[in-house]
Amino acid sequence: MSREIEDFIRNNKSDFDTETPGEHLWFKMEQQLKQAEAGQKRSDKRLWIGIAASLLVVFGIAFMYSQKAQNRSTLAQVNPSQAQKQVRFTSLIEKKIDSLQVYAADNPELYQKFSTDLQRIQADYDLLKQDLAKSPNQEFIIRAMEKNLELQLQVVSQQLQIINQVRQVNKNNQL
Repeated sequence: MSREIEDFIRNNKSDFDTETPGEHLWFKMEQQLKQAEAGQKRSDKRLWIGIAASLLVVFGIAFMYSQKAQNRSTLAQVNPSQAQKQVRFTSLIEKKIDSLQVYAADNPELYQKFSTDLQRIQADYDLLKQDLAKSPNQEFIIRAMEKNLELQLQVVSQQLQIINQVRQVNKNNQL
């Protein structure tokens, strides 16, 4: 069947080619091609502008991050011996806080007051740590940090003494 159709079209091809496209059709096709090319050029420009904007954002973020990293000073970078002292103080404070937590079950209200006091002092220490990177006089900040740690150690030691005294009084009252 398809063979017959093909033969018929071949034999009668001249009958099918009677119509020629008009001039307006060619003009319309040219306009559509020009519009397609212009759209392609516009989309190419948008693509390159998008790429450039993305690169600008990435480089801006990288620059800001590198500036923050350069401005960030740690105690170990400023004064390594002070950093070692800080580690020693912190470990002593942590040990004493652990001892306080053991007695927390006996007197939870007192332990809560002690914890609040220590949190306030620790918050001051954290502020000093943040100021270390920004301060032009870093040695002053380091001394203040050291004094804060000494204060924390003294407070925890006094808190342990108070708890021991309370336990002793409670023990004497029971006898």
